[in-house]
Amino acid sequence: MTKKFETKVLHSVKKQKGHIKSKVSPIYQTSAFAFDDLDELEGFYQGEGNYLYSRVSNPNTDELALAVAALEGAPAGVASSSGMSAILAGILCVAKTGDHVLAADDLYGGSYHLLKEELNDLGISTTFVSFSNPQEMENAIQENTKLLYTESITNPLLRVEDLDGIVKFAKKHNLFTLVDNTFATPYHCKPYLLGVDLVVHSATKYIGGHSDITAGVLVGKQDLIAKAQSKVVNFGANVSPFEAWLTSRGLKTLALRMKAQSFNAKGLAEALSLNKHVEKVYYPFEKESEGFGAMVSIALHKNIDVNQFFKALSWVKIVPTLAGVETTVSHPLTTSHRALPQEVCESLGITKQLVRISVGIEHLDDITEEFESAIEQAKL
Repeated sequence: MTKKFETKVLHSVKKQKGHIKSKVSPIYQTSAFAFDDLDELEGFYQGEGNYLYSRVSNPNTDELALAVAALEGAPAGVASSSGMSAILAGILCVAKTGDHVLAADDLYGGSYHLLKEELNDLGISTTFVSFSNPQEMENAIQENTKLLYTESITNPLLRVEDLDGIVKFAKKHNLFTLVDNTFATPYHCKPYLLGVDLVVHSATKYIGGHSDITAGVLVGKQDLIAKAQSKVVNFGANVSPFEAWLTSRGLKTLALRMKAQSFNAKGLAEALSLNKHVEKVYYPFEKESEGFGAMVSIALHKNIDVNQFFKALSWVKIVPTLAGVETTVSHPLTTSHRALPQEVCESLGITKQLVRISVGIEHLDDITEEFESAIEQAKL
């Protein structure tokens, strides 16, 4: 019997075996695991045992990885210390020195910097193009291109990627695909089931859901995840057992949170689209009727003092990240996309007037009133 998402997110872990059958998975807060004798230790290396050292593997980190993989419909997964380390592991399991990556030009700023600067230092080059323009993509393909990299919902302009088109393009050119599904989450979108090879999450965001952990998860094909696991282990990019345990606990309410937050986000986007002081609202209105994701970005009119707008918010916090159950705001130009060249930001529309809103589970009326009031107080 195939379980529905709301059930699967709670029961992705098998029942406990052994003498102590805890309802909740215990925390294996240990750096290493003990063996009775040298024969048992040797058995680990022969594939007869599961755990040796927590940098290599741990029941809590495995639980998190397998739970997210199950929700994405993927056969395997690996948990890591952050979304960035999960992205790095995903790229390095398919690309090496001398290879080329084709990436969307409207990515999260940290991903852009990783591809443009850090991986370039390792001899992996990247070309950024509009993934909305197939001809631009065709023109950018090189003989050494190995990977297509994009986001299911882009950060911060919330463009919904044509994943079917991406998969077809990749197959045509014999390329691997890696998609960041952080904003959509598997509640709204499952890229792996559409043919994407690797799917990555900054689990710090909606997977954990409560702004109290830092973690990443990469899921996908068994052989690719095995390579990525090696990168995580040997780069020391593992997530701690307690962080993994907290993330798995937060994951259990993903369906409830995303349903409420997506509903609120769509409602806020609709209300702000009627405000004459908001020049543009970025939100995927054309998707699900109850909302498609919990992020809303707005471009405030030039007659709004952006700094005063942020000051006028009474209970919404200004933070350089997103997700969590509380509504928060950030300023992409000076936080998430600070490292992007000015001309790139301008071409994409990431300006001083752009505000990114992470919508929480509060009452929609209160959220809307808070932003309408702040805009009103910030008029020049």
